[in-house]
Amino acid sequence: MIRTISPFARTTPDNHERSLMNIGIIGAGNIGGVLARRLPTKGHQVKVANSRGPETLDAEVTSTGARGVTAEEAATDVDVLILSIPLSRIPDLAPIVGTLPAETVVIDTGNYYPARDGAIEALDGGQVESEWVSEQLGRPVLKAWNAILAQRLVDGDREAGDPERTAIPVAGDGEDAKSVALGLVEDSGFDAVDAGSLAESWRQQPGSPVYCTSLTAAEVPDALAAAQRDRSAGRRDLAIAVITDRAQDPTRTVDGDFLTRLNRVLYQ
Repeated sequence: MIRTISPFARTTPDNHERSLMNIGIIGAGNIGGVLARRLPTKGHQVKVANSRGPETLDAEVTSTGARGVTAEEAATDVDVLILSIPLSRIPDLAPIVGTLPAETVVIDTGNYYPARDGAIEALDGGQVESEWVSEQLGRPVLKAWNAILAQRLVDGDREAGDPERTAIPVAGDGEDAKSVALGLVEDSGFDAVDAGSLAESWRQQPGSPVYCTSLTAAEVPDALAAAQRDRSAGRRDLAIAVITDRAQDPTRTVDGDFLTRLNRVLYQ
């Protein structure tokens, strides 16, 4: 049998950027808050902002050295800006992101959930989520950290070389910018897999085989290749319906293990 070689590949420490960086994070929730704690432990200088002001940040978010700031300050004098907010709020950041130098790497961690974000016509019509984000901001972005469960991001990090280390896909354009994003994913405690161009990032959107299914670097390329663009949104909505129903039963839990099992059944 002839096996097609996947275009998606794991990175290694030898082929991505390892420089220490000044990083801004806008959004201190499930993803942004964890990255604000994790990245300073690798030597990066991190500033983090939420929607209510730095004085309201949870002490745990800044416990490893990140500095609480305003959104405007988070986007000032940084090499990388990570956006970890609901997609519906992305247009509000356009004036802030518009002040960044062209060489600043912008990483989008978001996902489209209509029940939370409200209907976005372009996305309901099939536009790739992070391409829409790029259009709203008026500049290129990369997509990373969107396809991992919040609980796994908190407790699933492992040292490089661990065969059970969970992998995270990274999509985007521009070799230098992607190298930076891949390196930061590795620094956050997960294997990084190059998932292709931003136009291909639909392969890691909700409902796709790689989305929140806790795969290793060896498994991610096949999952990316198996994605079916016209079926992902329906699978996403089915998962939400199952989760909502289960959450109404006080005798049952909705934890990371359940979500991983559910996603594997529905998405793969």
